[in-house]
Amino acid sequence: MAGAITARPPSPRKRRRRGFTLIASGILFGVLGAAPALAQTNFLTFPNAPRARSTPAPAPAPGQQGKMLVQADEIHYDHVNEQVSAVGNVQMYYNGSTVEADRIIYNQKTKRLRAQGNVRLTETSGRITYGEILDLSDDYRDGFVDSLRLDTPDRTRFAATRADRSGGDITVLQNGVYTACEPCKDDPKKPPVWQVKAARIIHNEGERMLYFENASLEFLGVPLAQVPFFSAPDPTVKRKSGFLIPIFSSSDKYGFAAQVPYYWVLAPDYDLTLTPTITTRQGPMMQAEFRQRTVNGAWMIRGAGIFQQDKDVFIRDNGTTTPGFRTFRGSLESSGMFALNDKWVWGWDAVLLTDQTFFQDYNVSIRQTNIDPFDTGLNEGVSQLYLTGKGNRSYFDIRAIHYYGYSQFDNQSEIPVIHPVMDYSYVFGQPVAGGELSFTTNLTSLSRQNASFDAISDSALTNKDCTSLTADPAIKVPSNCLLRGVPGTYSRFSAQVDWRRSITDTFGQVWTPFASVRGDVAAVEVRDQPGVSNYIDPGDRSFVRGMPTVGIEYRYPFISVQTWGTQTIEPIAQFIARPNEKLIGKLPNEDSQSLIYDDSNLFKVDKFAGWDRIEGGGRLNAGVQYTAQFNRGGFVNVLFGQSYQLFGENSFVHSDSTNAGLDSGLDKSRSDYVARVSYQPDRIFRFSTRYRFDSDSFKVRRFEAEAQANFDRWSVQALYGNYDKQPALGFLERREGILGGASIKLTPNWVVQGAARYDLDADRFDQTRIGVGYVDDCLILAVNYITSYNYSADVNTDHRLLLQLSLRTIGETSFSQGVGGLGGGL
Repeated sequence: MAGAITARPPSPRKRRRRGFTLIASGILFGVLGAAPALAQTNFLTFPNAPRARSTPAPAPAPGQQGKMLVQADEIHYDHVNEQVSAVGNVQMYYNGSTVEADRIIYNQKTKRLRAQGNVRLTETSGRITYGEILDLSDDYRDGFVDSLRLDTPDRTRFAATRADRSGGDITVLQNGVYTACEPCKDDPKKPPVWQVKAARIIHNEGERMLYFENASLEFLGVPLAQVPFFSAPDPTVKRKSGFLIPIFSSSDKYGFAAQVPYYWVLAPDYDLTLTPTITTRQGPMMQAEFRQRTVNGAWMIRGAGIFQQDKDVFIRDNGTTTPGFRTFRGSLESSGMFALNDKWVWGWDAVLLTDQTFFQDYNVSIRQTNIDPFDTGLNEGVSQLYLTGKGNRSYFDIRAIHYYGYSQFDNQSEIPVIHPVMDYSYVFGQPVAGGELSFTTNLTSLSRQNASFDAISDSALTNKDCTSLTADPAIKVPSNCLLRGVPGTYSRFSAQVDWRRSITDTFGQVWTPFASVRGDVAAVEVRDQPGVSNYIDPGDRSFVRGMPTVGIEYRYPFISVQTWGTQTIEPIAQFIARPNEKLIGKLPNEDSQSLIYDDSNLFKVDKFAGWDRIEGGGRLNAGVQYTAQFNRGGFVNVLFGQSYQLFGENSFVHSDSTNAGLDSGLDKSRSDYVARVSYQPDRIFRFSTRYRFDSDSFKVRRFEAEAQANFDRWSVQALYGNYDKQPALGFLERREGILGGASIKLTPNWVVQGAARYDLDADRFDQTRIGVGYVDDCLILAVNYITSYNYSADVNTDHRLLLQLSLRTIGETSFSQGVGGLGGGL
């Protein structure tokens, strides 16, 4: 009967003297009970059954012994020797694991299983073991494999001439090889990018550790390092206590240094890293870092300390000392962030130092892991406590901040303490009078112990009269110095309501009326220190300031549709009416000192950057914009405009203690012209130029040209800047420079990057970075040469060579070397 299940007796021709062998055509299955042995009864035959899958079967429930399922071309059963052999395309399933081989022999006496020829063992964890001979106990706890090759779910690979397993969790690989790299697709026999060869590799699954004896590290088959012994967590481990790979560095300040970090997993949610460091010149240094992750956030604390053995290295040639001239030096840092809910977070950052240049001299700051020479984050340390919330139409942020200057030339008494600064904004969801209504507030409260002056004249810059506390107060006048920071306490609360509506008439003209009301309440306590009275009146005072504003913006776009694209010419005019700015020079200016007038703020109602200053008087901003949009992609955009003071006082003419607004191009009734030309032909190239022309002579006062190109394998960007002198702000000469960068992907794995800033006036590079890196699935290798401003030395730049190496599953290390005697970092 077709499809029926039948039992076939053995053929008499295959009977032998000592037992018998059963041969069946088709596919045969043996079913066992609790004991993991082959069937001792008849074999079932499925003449037309499909081939079984080679994927592992589902694992049995915990505590249950699974049944064994065998599939083969032939089954041989020997009653006398109590052996069963499966021959030809053998697949055996047991407890979720699969064994595939040319031949499998099971001995019921010894309860051992022996697989021969093209052996493949797939375990429930996904680990795959290859070999020529596999000998295992029936519970897979003990055994050996000849010509082993092992693939794990974590994309790591082992190979060995022989592997022995004992105790169910100890595997010893003889003449073993380990790598976390994928084999070459074109030539799998080619050596991987890196591999570790060892006389013995011991895998302790209970400890989840790998131990390597007489090991060598090879790159592309070439041995580079020999290590008698080392250990590493196995690939399944994400966090494991133990020593990390050493880190080395060199500097003229501390000599040669070696770090040996120890990582200690105290619990699933927190850990501790202890990093003893030995330096040849300054002796031992200790670092410690504790981290904890909670349900709603994480926090950490890190400390470092050293008793210097040679503090004289921090004495200058002229006999004066730098901040590093002390016996004990150290730091303490902490940070944390926690979510209160899906909209609110709070946290802190904290830093405490023995001196200003400890981080630069020893390079142990958390933030100094960033090697970007153009990052100014290391100019100062920030300690802050903050609370931030963000809704669909609102934003709130409040924080108290303490700044700590990292330069030896910073005077901490001149740096303010913020207690606190708060920003809140809200946009109403429903239209008001057909327009959008919004509300914005700011609270700023700060204190400063001593006045902060900045020299702007030749004599003051040369003699440093402004920064000297003992200088004649008569020198500290607006013609020589700026008062950047007022001594004492300054608190201000500001609130502003804005309304804006856009109306398009039947002719296509866009009319946008707007209105705002702003109010400020301030309390000032100015200390009467030498020279301060030349800029602001000392004493305690309170102020109230208001600024109502109404205006309208007009746009009339003329659109022309062509076969190649669309052209738009759009005249723009913005009229603003408001009273004069009050209290100029009466209030400190802490957040509105920087003012750059260009195309980006031509149509801003208030061109001051912060809250301490507010633009007043009637003004007209006018310009024209041209845009060409091409059908095949790309565009051209041109903007040209000017600003006019129509009535009232020009806020940019009247200086405060920082001369904000002077030499800006807005400090006259007709401002300088500003312009922008942008061209983007496709997704690859982009060009942009920005201009500021003198309103009388049309001389270029400010010019920037920027170009970018992004291809599949390389990119390049460059920025050229040419800026006129601004004597009122201390820029006595014209400035000119180029900032550029490029990245080239030589191969899918090799990348070359470079960035530099060239000062055309000084005819030198003041900041550069050149790096070569290799990145793939198992290796990160990078070499960077960096020059950047050095905040701890009398020289202007610091030169550093940094080597970084990371091997997946093994660890990472780095080496930093100061070049040219300027020092490196740990």
